[in-house]
Amino acid sequence: MAIFGLWVINKAGGLVYERSFGDGLPRLTSNEYLVLAGTLHGIHAITSRLSPTGSSSGAQVIEGETFKMTILLTATGTKFVLLTSLAESTADAVLQKVYEAYGDAVMKNPFHTPEMPIRSEGFDRRITSLFG
Repeated sequence: MAIFGLWVINKAGGLVYERSFGDGLPRLTSNEYLVLAGTLHGIHAITSRLSPTGSSSGAQVIEGETFKMTILLTATGTKFVLLTSLAESTADAVLQKVYEAYGDAVMKNPFHTPEMPIRSEGFDRRITSLFG
């Protein structure tokens, strides 16, 4: 299982959580991550309008030559993005577990402000245990 990174993007397109795993991704500046998250948010919005058969929730998987981005859009508009190798087949299940950890550790925290950066040790611990 080759998982390179995890992003959480709020409903406005802002990056609220970023975590890299291993050496699969080059290290970017925080500003570059913000630009990438905003761009992906825009692409996702455009792809939700392109469906020839009616409504769509937007792109769910974007594949490049050497990586795959799997996107989970929640009912609140938050996007969870998992960057993996092309051969990764469990990305959807992993994103569901990340979403559960987010609900338990972040959204149940009375001190967390929705749509703001995630600063939760509990969430970090759950992500670390999930990805090793």
